[in-house]
Amino acid sequence: MRVPKRVKIVEVGPRDGLQNEAMSVPADVKIELINRLSATGLTAIEVTSFVSPKWVPQMADNAQVMRGITRRPGVSYPVLVPGMQGFEAAVAAGAEEIAVFGAASEAFSQRNINCSIAESLERFAPVIVAAGQRNIKVRGYVSCVLGCPYQGDVAPEAVVQVAQRLLEMGCYEISLGDTIGVGTPYKVQELIKKVVQFVSLERLAVHFHDTYGQALANILASLESGVAVVDSSVAGLGGCPYAKGAAGNVASEDLLYMLNGMGIVTGVDLTGLTAAGRYISGYLGRPSGSKVAVALGEKYAVEAKTCD
Repeated sequence: MRVPKRVKIVEVGPRDGLQNEAMSVPADVKIELINRLSATGLTAIEVTSFVSPKWVPQMADNAQVMRGITRRPGVSYPVLVPGMQGFEAAVAAGAEEIAVFGAASEAFSQRNINCSIAESLERFAPVIVAAGQRNIKVRGYVSCVLGCPYQGDVAPEAVVQVAQRLLEMGCYEISLGDTIGVGTPYKVQELIKKVVQFVSLERLAVHFHDTYGQALANILASLESGVAVVDSSVAGLGGCPYAKGAAGNVASEDLLYMLNGMGIVTGVDLTGLTAAGRYISGYLGRPSGSKVAVALGEKYAVEAKTCD
């Protein structure tokens, strides 16, 4: 198989993973989770979002979290911003990388941020310009690339249009998100084949939810297409508050186990990552959403009994 020798994992658990939790997670727990993740060898950890607490109450402590984390050299800590107000707040809190998000579905854009795709891109334009003036990197997300909870199928051409526009505006990387997890491997490869005609592979990342259990298969299909950046969420945390029934992101532990088994280098420690997942799952009062974490936990339990 033609797959990358090295893959960058972008950990989105602290933001995309926790934003949909009904239970309020205090800032000190988020800070501890991020610090634990920073110690695993991850080089990109999405920390929080600077959105209105009216829409995403879980992220109301964004500035406190940003100021409380221990930043490690070589690790980036991007934050999500929806517009200039959020951008200024993020910069004031010490953000050195931001992310903006657009949808490939008009219906989803209206439900998610109450505007059309074109209007959303207009909102991001001054943000990206201001970020460039301050040497702040900007990552672009495109959601609903393989399906929308409101309109159903999404045309690949719509995905290409948004991805290309975000790239032209100044995003250094475009993450293609299967927000409701309906994609399958061949559809993923066909989409990537069309997108790379306008956005180079080196600028692409993928972001899969596991609603139908297809996330790892879709990631493998992406790797075979040459994509070398993958978003994931520790303990499988997540979902989308605007996409009913969307399961969490693919678990970082499960992704890492697969990559390790393929001999692909990531620089991330599975033991430390699993421990971070156990920490946040313990606080939330439920088992980890990672199958690898559960299997390793059972393995260690058996070994402990054997030693006894």
